[in-house]
Amino acid sequence: MDSIRADSCTTRLASARLVAVVTLDRPEDAGPLAEALVTAGITAIELTLRTPTALAALSALRRAAPAILLGAGTVLNPTQADAAEAAGADFALAPGLDPTTVRHCLATGLPVVPGVATASDIQIALGLGCSFLKWFPAEPLGGVKGLRTLAAPFRHLRVRYLPMGGITPETAVAYLGEPDVAAVGGSWFVTPDLIQRRAWAEISQQARRALSLVSLSA
Repeated sequence: MDSIRADSCTTRLASARLVAVVTLDRPEDAGPLAEALVTAGITAIELTLRTPTALAALSALRRAAPAILLGAGTVLNPTQADAAEAAGADFALAPGLDPTTVRHCLATGLPVVPGVATASDIQIALGLGCSFLKWFPAEPLGGVKGLRTLAAPFRHLRVRYLPMGGITPETAVAYLGEPDVAAVGGSWFVTPDLIQRRAWAEISQQARRALSLVSLSA
């Protein structure tokens, strides 16, 4: 894997602090959504590959916001990883830890953030060469206290986490106060309902509020 590319990705994620988690059904919504988020100050987006049009939407987001750090979420296999990179993704995220997919991303140079939920997952990820990990689903796994307990045995190895799953404005601030957390991902300010209604001004306003909260933990 291109270590410079991977280091750049993790550095940008840590700098962003907040990743907008987006699901798009209509690729034509990518442009106005990107404008709403970028205008608010969002610098990192994860687009989930959960819809039939997700790759088209990913490409549209890339064109609309060429400077944004763009991740493809719900990457479950090497084929999806390749398709996401071809569509313009800067990195891949997964809900779980699939060694085959991780090895493939490492071999092709696509930065990857695998999902972990247990100490065994973290050990396997470290063995594969990954130390920037998605902790998912964060809230059902015990919230901030759960992550703090899980992270403790690995702190000396400088493992960094990206909690996702059930994040709220309040818990986002709490997570970002943890030394092992680099950034958090959330959809509370860019919900599917807001996107379906094409409420771009409201999304932009909510994203600004989210970023102002995140700044409190800096």
